[in-house]
Amino acid sequence: MDGSVVGRRQKFYAAALLLVAAGNLVGPREAGGEQPNGFISWDDMRPPWAFSGSSEGDKGLRVIVVSGEGGGDSRTVQGAVDLVSPGNQERVKIVILPGVYKEKVVVPITKPYISFIGNESSETVISWHTRASDRDTGGQVIGTLGSATVAVESDYFCARGITFENTAPGAYPGAEGMQAVALRVSGDKAMFFRCRVLGSQDTLFDQWGRHYFFDTYIQGSIDFIFGSAKSLYQACTLHGVATSYGAIAASQRSSLEEDSGFSFLDCRLTGSGILYLGRAWGMYARVIYSYCLFEGIVNPEGWNDWGDPSRRRTAWFGEYKCRGEGADKRGRVPWARSLTYDEARPFLDRSFIDGNQWLRL
Repeated sequence: MDGSVVGRRQKFYAAALLLVAAGNLVGPREAGGEQPNGFISWDDMRPPWAFSGSSEGDKGLRVIVVSGEGGGDSRTVQGAVDLVSPGNQERVKIVILPGVYKEKVVVPITKPYISFIGNESSETVISWHTRASDRDTGGQVIGTLGSATVAVESDYFCARGITFENTAPGAYPGAEGMQAVALRVSGDKAMFFRCRVLGSQDTLFDQWGRHYFFDTYIQGSIDFIFGSAKSLYQACTLHGVATSYGAIAASQRSSLEEDSGFSFLDCRLTGSGILYLGRAWGMYARVIYSYCLFEGIVNPEGWNDWGDPSRRRTAWFGEYKCRGEGADKRGRVPWARSLTYDEARPFLDRSFIDGNQWLRL
């Protein structure tokens, strides 16, 4: 680790622990703060000391500091979430100091307006290792839902500079019970900025709601972004770690009326294996790539019907002005779409996820 990184880490530690020492700025003990206005802003993802050079500019913020080494408000991330009162109606910033936090975390539906803030995504890691075939303390199989390292069920959640990781062994095609979710998001209106989501099969369970992933690194092998959410992935890196074949996105959209799907905008596909761009988990699956850069790891067919030829008539899979070796569409399945501008336009900015209603960036 070079000196500049050490310096940034030391400053992050010092600033966070000064908040703890100040007392009146920290945690649920402080009732101040403005009521949320139904938006997520850049301010919601900045460390509380970033607004001014003095604590005077930070008064009224609700901050909880997590330090695995002690000296903060909690030694664990889940402990910090537990400190937030149910029915919370104020932005709470949970500042997580650098380190590897080996735990499962749930942000329940009753606790909206929470931010996870780290220094850098490679320094602040929340890590666990459960797979779908594992059993709970009662002997019941936990399933894909229960395998998540971090589950975000609340609305207006945001994270910056955090790694969400599931270290279960990598899956191989056809294996049973190897799903190992690093991050599950089922709340509405969530944003992730400069985070990392690391796993193999089913890394990111983008379950329900509207979500924005910006400048985030997502790693996996088989269906490593999947679910029924309506999400925009902008300027993200999608990194394959498949040893043979795999797939990036599996949309579960099940009807024309269901307003869900995944739009990948200005993203980069890297890594190993031979990957489908998307698979039709749902009959009306919807996945679009626009202005993306594909390395030569894309299966020439591009898209997969999930073993059900009838889905070829209903799935909505498209590409618009992508580039790179993997963007050659000469081998694509005939039922995929090479989009015109008018067809691609609804997926080309934050309006796809109604961002004007909840993002102020």
